[in-house]
Amino acid sequence: LRFDDGSSDALTRTQSSSPTNDNKGTISFWFKSSFILSGNNQYFFTVFTDANTRIQMFLKTTGSLRLIQKVSASTTVAIETNRLFRDSSAWYHCCVAIDTTQSTSSDRVKLYINGVQETSLASSTYPTQNENTQLTKGTDVSIGGYNNTNDFFNGYLAEVVLIDGQQLDPTSFGEFDSSSPNIWKPIDVSGLTFGTNGFYLDFENSGSLGADVSGNSNNFTVNNLTSIDQSTDTCTNNFATLNPLYHFSGGASFSEGNLKFTTSGNSSVGRGMSTIRPENGKWYVECKIIDVTRFSFGLMNGNETHSSQGGNDTNSVIFGYDGGFFMTGGFTGYLSAPSNNDIVQLALDLDNDLFWIGINDTWGNSATRTEIENGTATNSGSTDIGSQVPINTGAIGIFVEDNSGTGNNVCEMNFGNPTFSISSGNSDANGFGNFEYAPPSGYYSLCTKNLAEFG
Repeated sequence: LRFDDGSSDALTRTQSSSPTNDNKGTISFWFKSSFILSGNNQYFFTVFTDANTRIQMFLKTTGSLRLIQKVSASTTVAIETNRLFRDSSAWYHCCVAIDTTQSTSSDRVKLYINGVQETSLASSTYPTQNENTQLTKGTDVSIGGYNNTNDFFNGYLAEVVLIDGQQLDPTSFGEFDSSSPNIWKPIDVSGLTFGTNGFYLDFENSGSLGADVSGNSNNFTVNNLTSIDQSTDTCTNNFATLNPLYHFSGGASFSEGNLKFTTSGNSSVGRGMSTIRPENGKWYVECKIIDVTRFSFGLMNGNETHSSQGGNDTNSVIFGYDGGFFMTGGFTGYLSAPSNNDIVQLALDLDNDLFWIGINDTWGNSATRTEIENGTATNSGSTDIGSQVPINTGAIGIFVEDNSGTGNNVCEMNFGNPTFSISSGNSDANGFGNFEYAPPSGYYSLCTKNLAEFG
């Protein structure tokens, strides 16, 4: 499920029943943060009785993870990692396991990331023995915000599970892959004992995103989330997004899971680069234009410089609001000028070092789908730009940018996981992605499962 703080997205419920055990509980969830080094803390969850008694976990603006419990205004738990979680392209599994009956204080609260306990801590305050945990005892549960009032989460959550009455370790929720032992992956959790206040949110029902499938019917109220926020970008298949930490993100803002790019006014310039940069294979991407005024959509090869203007960088090419290519300061016509609400398409063939740009399924230079599928260079964008901007050098980044400072560029990327409504719905040949137009045969959405096979 994709959360956006600008929309105050959250899930909420009231725990009205007495817990199975108010000393023991475990919460497990997978997250991919749209991390930005500014703004507010981002809350994964809060269990709130009142302002003085609550438990909460959040990602700080520095990138560390922090777990806090307050009881009658006194801080009884304060766990913060030294490690920073700034990678906005990565999925992480988080498991917080609590048993306040343990005789050793550090055993009463354990924090695990990707199956490994975090022991290097910036702060480590543990509860007194037999202290109640607000995780199962608190009243108001919020997923994705601080008591559904502020500091909302930006990013993606999957497989959110609360266990009431047990301190479980992460092997109840995941395992290391047998062929790639450094990869931590989810397992089926449906057979766990969830306890009275426990729940399991799998986000599979687009009509009821807060449905608890544990069997307890501890369902959540949906706040500002809709079916378009249901995401196939998950911990088992990671899709490309835009990277807000890229060296020339500049004054651009990133939202909707780092898929919406916005510049506004005369001082807001920047670039959003794809988190996945393939070296091989054939890839299909769409981009919906919201404000075309200074729209630019481009490719950058592995020799990129730190130029703030993609069109002036000899290692890049941009397709712009005029309908042509800009490269090394020059311009060549290619398509009619795009308009607001148009869908710009990219077919990127890195096996033959070719690419094509289309608008609303009309391809530049009257290229045909057959030409694109067969790798016929005649009407490709690569032929149009000649050798000025080679795309056969290193990993290729896909980006949008505004380098003018004289207008706006607002657009939404679709690497196969759209933030906007799709009227038709087309996937690639592997069944991944959701696109407005059918990808040419042999072209795939930019996700890790496809990358492992073709990239």
